Amino acid sequence: MNQLVRYETAGSIAKVSMDDGKVNVMSSAMLKALHDALDRAQQEKSVVVLTGREKIFSAGFDLKVFAKGEAEEIYAMMRLGAELALRILSFPTPVVTACSGNAFPMGAFLLLASDVRVGTDGPFRIGLNEVAIGIAVPSFGIELARQRLTPAYFNRTVVTGEMLAPREAAVAGFLDHVVAAEELQATADTLASALTKIDLAAHAATKERVRSPAARAIRAAIDTEITLETYQGIVAARRLGSQ
Repeated sequence: MNQLVRYETAGSIAKVSMDDGKVNVMSSAMLKALHDALDRAQQEKSVVVLTGREKIFSAGFDLKVFAKGEAEEIYAMMRLGAELALRILSFPTPVVTACSGNAFPMGAFLLLASDVRVGTDGPFRIGLNEVAIGIAVPSFGIELARQRLTPAYFNRTVVTGEMLAPREAAVAGFLDHVVAAEELQATADTLASALTKIDLAAHAATKERVRSPAARAIRAAIDTEITLETYQGIVAARRLGSQ
């Protein structure tokens, strides 16, 4: 679709691949491209397979935007990311995410929102490391984690920022399957192919019934916390503190 996201169709499967040539940061441009890809997949009623670059699914939100300290840019990026996660959680067709390596927030949030998650085994890290780098976990991310992670891992990873190797990430609830790197794409394709055979209307209705409490909590978190006024206040406080 553009230089950040490639969109390919294989029958009733839409393959959406992120590749910024580096570490797949979730910049506003990347997030907009992913929304565009989902627009097309939804119109085509396709099962989605989402993946990243070799050894890296996503390094998460673009930290350069936070460092720059422009409230409007931070707000735009955060809002796009939160809306993308909510959209995937509620997407009317199945979403299979193939985690090709490291997954930091916002990449880990997409794992938590997807229907089926398969990850690459290896020396990779997956999780929510915000507190380790001085950022409070956004409330929409906490709600995503609450509805997918086991209770013990929910508290452990969200509160401490601990990152997990793929096999432990599967135990925690970030992943459903862990395979060798050379098997990742074939496994994701096989899972997606099986999902094309289910009744998509029943899938969408059931997904809404199962996830509506989480979706409502995430919607409320987005609307109350991710506002321009919120980030204007944060930026102003940081500038005052640095004086």
